[in-house]
Amino acid sequence: MCIAVPARVTDLIGEDAVLDYGGVRRKANISMLSDVKIGDYVLVHVGYAISKIDEEDALVTLKLWEDMLRTTQ
Repeated sequence: MCIAVPARVTDLIGEDAVLDYGGVRRKANISMLSDVKIGDYVLVHVGYAISKIDEEDALVTLKLWEDMLRTTQ
């Protein structure tokens, strides 16, 4: 099973983007996508942004992750 995690683009550096995962920042390659802008949300799998995602959908998904993590603690 593959999991793609939503993250918000905070900076663009060539074919890479700095992404914010709820306060944790990591780089990911964005070369498979066109027209990525700072503030966009992307789905990331194994270090590659594989699609852009609507902000509302990203926030709903992040809330579900948060709820799942809270119930397992």
